[in-house]
Amino acid sequence: MTAVATSANESLWQEIRGEAQRAIAADPVFGRSLADTVLVHDDFAAALADLIGRRLGGSAAERARFTAFALDAFSDSPDLIETAGRDLQAIAINDPAIAELLPPLLHFKGYVALQAWRVSNWLWHRGHVDAALLFQNESSNLLQVSIHPAASIGASVYLDHATGIVIGANVVIGEGTTVLQNVSIGRSSEMPARSPRIGRGVYIGAGAAILGDISIGDFAKIGAGTVVASDVPAGCTAVGIPARLTNCPEPAPAQ
Repeated sequence: MTAVATSANESLWQEIRGEAQRAIAADPVFGRSLADTVLVHDDFAAALADLIGRRLGGSAAERARFTAFALDAFSDSPDLIETAGRDLQAIAINDPAIAELLPPLLHFKGYVALQAWRVSNWLWHRGHVDAALLFQNESSNLLQVSIHPAASIGASVYLDHATGIVIGANVVIGEGTTVLQNVSIGRSSEMPARSPRIGRGVYIGAGAAILGDISIGDFAKIGAGTVVASDVPAGCTAVGIPARLTNCPEPAPAQ
């Protein structure tokens, strides 16, 4: 991780701590939990690992196990913490109801589920398949978000409302994408079974299904309830069952 990224993470962590301290001053009762989940930690990595452990671990032993896996991942790959910071900032940018970083960190299960997936992906690529699938299983059971460890997801991604989200193996999702609730992204029943590739800045509405060996171009929009089984060009909007294209950018005039 570069010095610039390290500085950005430290700045982010100090901003979160400042929000926690102000929240404690405003509500001392709520502040007890903030002291345990935020202020007791030395850095963002430790706080995030503890948060993952709290959300996925039912018992103290399970909590410690998930936390330890996350700490190992963050220590080995500090870029995961840089990405986690970008994911958190994406929520503040994309959600008009959010003005601070602390609420989504503590209360948005989509954020925790995405960071748990990032740990599972780290485990998967290091041959710890059973541990990676354990993360997926517990995230599915407890957070209602099931992302296969073999998927690939860029930074600044926002899982909004984060209930009923299923993302299959080998799906590729680009940076800056927003995924709403009850979305399914994965292979179709046709052979060969390949997974969708989703570009940057894509918006995927509630209840949409994106299936098969297809590409969704950068900054495309997928309407709520849409079933997509063929390519969507960059910048287009897909709506309906089956999907039809609308609002596609005009082609550039010939030179």
